[in-house]
Amino acid sequence: MVVLLLLLVLFCNLDLPTMGAMDTLTLGQSLPWNQTLVSEGGNFELGFFSRGNPKRHYIGIWFKNITKQAVVWVANRERPVLEPSTSRFALSDRGELVLLAAPSGTVLWSSNATSPSPRTTVATLQDDGNLVVRSDARASALSVVTWQSFDHPTDTWLPGANLGYDRVRGVHSFLTSWTDAENPAPGPFSMVIDPRGQSKLNLLAGGEHQYWTTGLWDGEIFANLPEMRSGYFVGVPYALNASVNLFTYHDRVPLGIQNFVLDVNGQMHRRQWSETAGDWNLFCSEPHDACDVHGSCGPFGVCSNTTSTACQCPAGFAPRLKGEWRLGNMASGCERRQSQQADCHKDGFLELPYAVQLPNGSVEAAAGARSGVACELSCLRDCSCTAYAYDGAKCSVWKGELLNLRRVSNDQGDQGAAGAVLHLRVADSDLPAVHPSKKIHDGGLAAAVLILAILVIAAPVVVVLRRRRGKGKVMAAAQSTLLVFDYRAVKEATRDFSEKLGSGGFGSVYKGALPDATPVAVKKLHGWRQQGDKQFRAEVVTLGMIHHVNLVRLRGFCSEGSKRALVYDYMANGSLDSHLFKSSSSSKRVMSWGQRFGIAVGVARGLAYLHEKCRECIIHCDIKPENILLDEALGPKLADFGMAKLVGRDLSGVLTTMRGTPGYLAPEWLAGAPVTAKADVYSFGLVLFELVSGRRNAAAASPEEAGGCSGAMYFPVHAAVRLHAGDVASLLDERLSEDANLMELERLCKVACWCIQDEERDRPTMGLVVQQLEGVADVGLPPIPSRLHMLSMLNEWVSGVAEDKL
Repeated sequence: MVVLLLLLVLFCNLDLPTMGAMDTLTLGQSLPWNQTLVSEGGNFELGFFSRGNPKRHYIGIWFKNITKQAVVWVANRERPVLEPSTSRFALSDRGELVLLAAPSGTVLWSSNATSPSPRTTVATLQDDGNLVVRSDARASALSVVTWQSFDHPTDTWLPGANLGYDRVRGVHSFLTSWTDAENPAPGPFSMVIDPRGQSKLNLLAGGEHQYWTTGLWDGEIFANLPEMRSGYFVGVPYALNASVNLFTYHDRVPLGIQNFVLDVNGQMHRRQWSETAGDWNLFCSEPHDACDVHGSCGPFGVCSNTTSTACQCPAGFAPRLKGEWRLGNMASGCERRQSQQADCHKDGFLELPYAVQLPNGSVEAAAGARSGVACELSCLRDCSCTAYAYDGAKCSVWKGELLNLRRVSNDQGDQGAAGAVLHLRVADSDLPAVHPSKKIHDGGLAAAVLILAILVIAAPVVVVLRRRRGKGKVMAAAQSTLLVFDYRAVKEATRDFSEKLGSGGFGSVYKGALPDATPVAVKKLHGWRQQGDKQFRAEVVTLGMIHHVNLVRLRGFCSEGSKRALVYDYMANGSLDSHLFKSSSSSKRVMSWGQRFGIAVGVARGLAYLHEKCRECIIHCDIKPENILLDEALGPKLADFGMAKLVGRDLSGVLTTMRGTPGYLAPEWLAGAPVTAKADVYSFGLVLFELVSGRRNAAAASPEEAGGCSGAMYFPVHAAVRLHAGDVASLLDERLSEDANLMELERLCKVACWCIQDEERDRPTMGLVVQQLEGVADVGLPPIPSRLHMLSMLNEWVSGVAEDKL
């Protein structure tokens, strides 16, 4: 009997058997360094791993079925295993998970949760990635969960896991970034539930500086994450009261292997694994701009989204921890190349060669600092002063480390002080050779006075320019919730741009599909190389904030250097021209009058929204049937809006560059005159005529329409004449067999004729056009435009000559 008991004890302390994959540790069982647990469905794996440094090992969980290891949870983040071959990950006899460094038995990590029923306790790696310690292996309703990894996430949020707090259970679940790409120790960034009990999640730097928030939960979405409506995922509040405030999420439709990761740079990434590319596809990042992350480049680091490297050290400075910078974590910042001298007054000041957004925390220097020279002297005399800026009126100085320096382009406007340039304190030896010293000499006083005079004279001009630039900054700073695709994801979605839907002046359009099989249309842009990434993103963000039932929805974009694309909803019925201008032998059904009139009203509403309801008036500049797309129910949606230049809402701005498509251009385009939103009205009127006739305006006419001649006839001329003769029925597409509402037909023809008046002041606004088409506003008989009237007289003369010959 004693022998049997000894054998039983020995068996309980054996390592895992080597045959077959297991997902569970039983009481007293340990996991050797060279073996793993695999979840029952094969989705996740648990074991020892190392990243970069072979001398540091960790216990972690990762996706099993992908070629690029992605760790989603780490146990011993701060205490790596140095000798994995002699270490054990075990479920102790008290039902507690422990990581032991043998042979000393030092506990490197513990779950710190014992089981009330240790004899039946097990630890199971579930197929959702959750490592669960429960009192019963059967996982029944009666079993008690004593600990689970979902309550203690690291940098990854998996579907089904909770974030938030449960004070009853003593659980506070939040995400913390890795220190760098090879070190899972807690980094400076975290994602936490709002501590005041509000239903929102916040991104923090250093545990206190909030730099982004999801916004409040409204029962369906977070305020700052409207893309949740798109079907990617559903956020579900587990509970919300004084003791419990938890959030979880799951996919509306299966998207394969995906998760949220708090990156080492402080951005929250939504990503999905692509088997084809063998890498992760990035769908969105929050905040969108990495420079919005508080302290992402650390002290004295300069953040930029216009360069290939997000963080840079200014001249005279170098990365404080080069190893972390190389691995993606720049939060340690920069330090002076030359340490401060014993006599700090021998230092100099380096003017940054690019504009930066001045950091917070400035203090106004002594009242006597009324010039740039005096401002510099004020900072030089104080050894704790690290930088100064003078804007022509105010001297600002900074003491200690500078944080959140941000490079801005010339068109971004506000730098924190009008016309101010930041000067950093550096060792005299780090100043450019052409400026061996920045010390103030009497000989340079005259030059300083001259510079001061220039600044005083230029200051009002600088302020005006700054204010003008500042108007655009609001839009550039406004962050929509568009999905951001990398170029590889765009190529994969379109199968390497294999199915072309069409092309235009801005680029070619290809059919694609998102990972959840949602069809999309991808416009691969051309001719945008000269535009900076910041400007491009600002314009795209503007488009992303535009939503209307008659406008094609922009889902996301890609911007990688010159590789740029826009991702739109796919319209199953293509463009209007493919349905309207087809031969009688076509197998497609002829569009009914009701469908055509509905398209006219819908496009008018979309245009009215662009002209009158957006923050700034948007002139489309290319209204034509090819840019009117139709959904499954033949509902119209205007495409390619916003690709032209934005003008002021008061319509005082004008466009002078030739755009659009010949045959739909307003006279002012051809004459080189200023162009306003009324140019769109003119093009829309021409489209209305084509809806009536079912053919291009300049297409060949029948002998009856052309007065017995078989030549070409411009349909708007014929329509204007017939409208004045009271015979609109003859204008209708013959394929409709006069099956139309004649009152609607007459109203539409009148509106069309008003839209194509020669002078833009005579054309209605799109808001009025909508009211007239809907029958809310009256529409009188328009005059025949003089240009068209001349053409009609010429047409009548040609017809008369033909009759005389007969």
